[in-house]
Amino acid sequence: MSHNYEIEPEFGWYMPTRGDGPYVGVKSERVVDIAYNIKVAHAVEEAGYTFALIPTGGNCSDAWLVGATLAAHTKTFKPLVAMRPGLIAPALAARMGATLDEVTGGRALINIVTGSSAADMKAMGDPLAFDKEARYERTLEYIKIVKQLWLNSAAAQGERLLAAHDALGHIERFDHEGKYFQLEGGVSYPPPVQRPHPPFYFGGSSPAAKRTAAEIADVYLMWAEPLDWIKEQIEEVEHHRKELRALQGIDRTIRYGLRAQVVIRDTEEEAWAAARHIVSRIDPMLKQGLEGQLFYNLSAGQQRQNELRKLAEANDYVIGPNFWAGLAQVRGGGAMAFVGTPEQVADRLLEYTELGVTSFILSGYPNLEEASASGKALLPVFRRKWQERKLAASQIQR
Repeated sequence: MSHNYEIEPEFGWYMPTRGDGPYVGVKSERVVDIAYNIKVAHAVEEAGYTFALIPTGGNCSDAWLVGATLAAHTKTFKPLVAMRPGLIAPALAARMGATLDEVTGGRALINIVTGSSAADMKAMGDPLAFDKEARYERTLEYIKIVKQLWLNSAAAQGERLLAAHDALGHIERFDHEGKYFQLEGGVSYPPPVQRPHPPFYFGGSSPAAKRTAAEIADVYLMWAEPLDWIKEQIEEVEHHRKELRALQGIDRTIRYGLRAQVVIRDTEEEAWAAARHIVSRIDPMLKQGLEGQLFYNLSAGQQRQNELRKLAEANDYVIGPNFWAGLAQVRGGGAMAFVGTPEQVADRLLEYTELGVTSFILSGYPNLEEASASGKALLPVFRRKWQERKLAASQIQR
């Protein structure tokens, strides 16, 4: 998949609701409350990032409440909040998502989280904690319900304005009898501000996840990997997307996104020194315990991250130019980092845009300072280089 220069890349950050500080592998050194996250949100907005991923899971604050609070204290900041099929009824989730979109003036972004660790899913009461295929099947049914409720609500908006006393009376009711969910007279209110609806971000590296992404994802998210690995993932999703078009006549456009860490300094030497400083206080016993947890994680995405970390271990965790796996010693998920000067990191990210990646979710340690520093250093350089490539591509086409 080659890049479409008509789609401008977007940049998001990560909200540290799990804790924050200058090191990984140690207890959070800062009090991370809502006041602290408001400071981070202000830094994100002022640095030029347009949205932020708000994490979900057993040791996180609720993403919806945090997202709404941060949006109330910012002007352009878009919260990317977690919609978790199986834990919230789809009709209620539709109402929550549309309400968040309304109260933020059209700034809601939805992150579909099909699963997390088995322990977290069991603790939350998910009966499909150990059945990955069923979870993705349920997710597909769930999001189709949410989307239909939103579309029905949006279609009736004009009539609603003429009959404000009966806001729900003009919304077409939705009946659904499925494998996992049943609705009789389903309806969602208010209608979402964004059209046709707030975008769905969705990640997952298993075959089931990619089949599901082809049907429901507006942005398919991947954890940072080498270019050839990412190319392969995109090609697999595109295969399912084309198959969907051939078999069902559904032709969808999917954008692709990358979740990564960044360590950006004025010189490459300073950047590498700063990167290794982040892991300088890892407790060996903690590292051993966390490595075991990550090894037994059933997530296909985490298994890929484990493999990448092991491949880079003998080379001081250096994967390639400006690309580092050091944080993955104790951090799961999007632990791979781009390390270097603003010019170097911009060049690395532009290599991913050539594959079709147009959404980046970045973070650093500590999040507060790094949001500001990275945004102000990286984003102008990236956008300049992007415009130069876009101009060059347009001249070639003439």
